[in-house]
Amino acid sequence: MGKNVIVAQSGGPSPVINNSLRGIIETCRKFPQTFGKIYGGWHGIEGVLKEELLDLSIQDPDEIALLRTTPAAGSIGTCRYKLKDHQEQDFARLMEVFKAHDIGYFFYIGGNDSQHTAFKVSEMARQYNLEIIGVGVPKTIDNDVGDSEFKLIDHTPGYGSVARYWSHIVQNADEENRGSSPADPVLVIQAMGRKIGYIPAAARLADPNREIPLQIYLTESKLTIDDLVENVNAQVVKNGRCIVVISEGFDVGNIGEVKDAFGHTSFGSSQISVQQIVVNYLNSKGIKAKGAARGQVMGTDQRHSIIYASTVDLDEAYKVGQKAVDIAINEGNGWMATIIREPGFIYNVNFDKVPLQKVALSERFFPEKWITKSRTDVTDEFLDYVRPLIGEDWVSVPMINGRQRFARLKPVFAEKKLKGYSPQAYK
Repeated sequence: MGKNVIVAQSGGPSPVINNSLRGIIETCRKFPQTFGKIYGGWHGIEGVLKEELLDLSIQDPDEIALLRTTPAAGSIGTCRYKLKDHQEQDFARLMEVFKAHDIGYFFYIGGNDSQHTAFKVSEMARQYNLEIIGVGVPKTIDNDVGDSEFKLIDHTPGYGSVARYWSHIVQNADEENRGSSPADPVLVIQAMGRKIGYIPAAARLADPNREIPLQIYLTESKLTIDDLVENVNAQVVKNGRCIVVISEGFDVGNIGEVKDAFGHTSFGSSQISVQQIVVNYLNSKGIKAKGAARGQVMGTDQRHSIIYASTVDLDEAYKVGQKAVDIAINEGNGWMATIIREPGFIYNVNFDKVPLQKVALSERFFPEKWITKSRTDVTDEFLDYVRPLIGEDWVSVPMINGRQRFARLKPVFAEKKLKGYSPQAYK
């Protein structure tokens, strides 16, 4: 039997994250001579530090198969614990856990910060002379991992599903606004994405022919809230109504921000939303129509609503997990599995590898070339990029007695072999 495996997840979840987990588990099971026991780090790297290792090897294959349509990260949990370079005690502890449980393979599913963790673990294993192969698996609904040339990765698993979500949400919002506009001529909807605009940009998928009075405000647009008021009122004069999709990171001044453990603004925890500030400001300045502006904040449903998941995204998430295992077998340590789009108008991708060092802590902003001259819309070139990612059909979600049937893993953990440990950042 081969060396044991730890797979863990980090950061905000996505509708398809468990399908990457499933891809890793099912593929490792095909190679029993290479991979021994498969463990899940319970709530990410924190669980590994605490030696909380969920035994995935003993799980029913049918439950593992149900991970395909089980959203978010409830199966093995996630975390926002950041392993910083100076946390030598944490890195030493990880090596102890790896030794104690005969770990030879470490797969870490996550975004830019998580790929940095995967990179540091792969480097530390070398320093400790441990034969551990570390491989990163990309995940983020923000689509901000990689480079501005899209050569390291074309898109991250999770983004296609949140893009599909916004294509539907805006269609539905428009139907309501058509009827309610005499009382509510302006609707402001806040999207996730922090300071990077791929998520709000996907709202244009709802109206590729630009028939809806829709304005999109990315953080990268560099517009002000006064610009927004002027633009919205011009739209109201023209159409009698306006739908605004705005990034949570759009600069509206002080929101009483709260930071997460990664150092990112947690907009859902901050004192006031960007949407509320914009609605208040619009109403105080005056709308050039009867009625008032109203708003809505779309929250974590963007990343856990499986009914909006893209079938293309689900399939690619699974294959990128498979590719990570292929890399571990054939390429070794220090890589991230990636998705590379083939040139041409027919959508097709290849699954490849890139050095973890190149994607660790990477940050890819929305390209300037995809923002229109008005700064309130995105180009057709962006639509050509994003449209294939959302698929054609609804995902089929298993149902029992009218309720969704999600995977339920047995809470069986590896026996602890080390003394208890409190992660360094807790202190």
